[in-house]
Amino acid sequence: MKKRVRLSEFGAAEKVLTPLSYSDLAPLPGEDTSQKQFKPVRPELWEKYDYSLDGFSALNLPIPKTPEEEAAIVNSFLAGLEKLFKKENNWAFLQPTVLSTEYCMQCNTCNEACPVYEASGRQDIYRPNFRSELLRRIYRRYFTPAGRLLGKWAGADVELNWRVVYRLAELSWRCSLCRRCASTCPIGVDNALLARELRKLFSMEMGIAPDAVHKSGTINHMITGSSTGMTRAAFLDNIEFIEDLIEEKIGRRIKIPVDKKGADIMLLHNAGEYMAWPENPAAFAILFDAAGIDYTLSSEAMGYEGVNYGVWYDDVQYARIALAQVQAAKNLGVRKIVVGECGHATKGLVTIADRLCVGDFAIPRESCLPLLEQITLSGAIKFDPMKNNFPVTMHDPCNMVRLMGIINPQRNVLKHILPPGQFREMPNAGTNNYCCGGGSGFAIMNSQNFPEWRNNLASRKKAQQVLEAFKDVLDPSIPKYYCAPCSNCKGAARDALMHHYGFRDKYNIIYGGLVELMVNAMIDVPHPFITWEDEF
Repeated sequence: MKKRVRLSEFGAAEKVLTPLSYSDLAPLPGEDTSQKQFKPVRPELWEKYDYSLDGFSALNLPIPKTPEEEAAIVNSFLAGLEKLFKKENNWAFLQPTVLSTEYCMQCNTCNEACPVYEASGRQDIYRPNFRSELLRRIYRRYFTPAGRLLGKWAGADVELNWRVVYRLAELSWRCSLCRRCASTCPIGVDNALLARELRKLFSMEMGIAPDAVHKSGTINHMITGSSTGMTRAAFLDNIEFIEDLIEEKIGRRIKIPVDKKGADIMLLHNAGEYMAWPENPAAFAILFDAAGIDYTLSSEAMGYEGVNYGVWYDDVQYARIALAQVQAAKNLGVRKIVVGECGHATKGLVTIADRLCVGDFAIPRESCLPLLEQITLSGAIKFDPMKNNFPVTMHDPCNMVRLMGIINPQRNVLKHILPPGQFREMPNAGTNNYCCGGGSGFAIMNSQNFPEWRNNLASRKKAQQVLEAFKDVLDPSIPKYYCAPCSNCKGAARDALMHHYGFRDKYNIIYGGLVELMVNAMIDVPHPFITWEDEF
């Protein structure tokens, strides 16, 4: 552990409570950090925004200028904290919030499970239970009779000031919500849930959230129909472009069904696929056409976008989007919704939406991975594994694997579309997998110097995993494929693994989804669907 930070000193008037340097970070094989330094923040920004947690900012929090502004920050936080523990304000997550707050034994079993804590060189503030214990002590200090009366003598030694509030807000956005800590806790305490509930407090009570997640994310989603800003007209243009792409790739045109009434399935993609990785929805279209799947896409606003950023930070935003997505499926009269390769979209609509989608809204909702397994094992499509004769490793998206238990379908697909010996399981695979580094909104958060923090800390364990999986074939003359069946995970791969760590140039590793590998192995597809000449 590097610097010890006592909870009672969390609000100390220090410029940076826990500064980071490259020398602190867990080293990667062959990595030389001796001459590296984090880019300094412009001096004028230090005067305007608070960077005092660790020298980075995800939130652009303006420094208060008067004692009245400081008091308003504290009072607003306390008002939100009180609501967090009341049924009428937090009916959806009250029970797990209370249990995780009350029953932590401080055994610290969760520490070594956290990729951020380990990657940081074990900085104290990144312990999964650090922010939880801070939350616990603040609540005890201000909302229990003993705390109000006795303060620190009752074990409630955190005195609030604006720095405590701001640093706790930033700290809630240093957790990727992967819940690896929760899976190792001997009594089931969920520190990631508490980080998410803190984010909710800051968003719903104080209006504090990353612009990329809130203003450019959920608000943009509800205004335009997509978090990308893609309108219905733009969506339809993208579908025509993807049909052109399919014709270019396989030599024949496939008409993608849109707004087909009464189809078995409404397929719901992360709209980022249309914008950044159109080969992914193209591959779905090729597979579903070949397998005779009765499906449709929706062109209704909210119906062509699978993401739901509210699941990371705000119950109201989440509910608005989830109900609109289900309503789009009801309007088409489909039998069920299948969510494409996106982890948080799958978790949000398939499991968490059970709290909302009752009665007429209780339409079946599924991940695409079991359907892809069914298509593969049914024999409806013929595959030639030798067309995928290159090393492949599989990334397990946290939201679908550890949080939902979807482990085997994607592996059963790979067994049928790869030659023997070409699949390389990562260390700590399956439910023990590490986050890609882009979870909980990190992949889209690019304000100020936060990308440096994300790429160096949040994605560091994933970089180690990939290098370990390919350790005997790192020679750049050997092409390698990092399979990540999740849009956010691909975003993290692009920014961290390909650009920051240079895996494409150094080791000839490219990334993509599962369906692209499936189409690449199809006997009826004459040309390679995956090439190493594409830009990443």
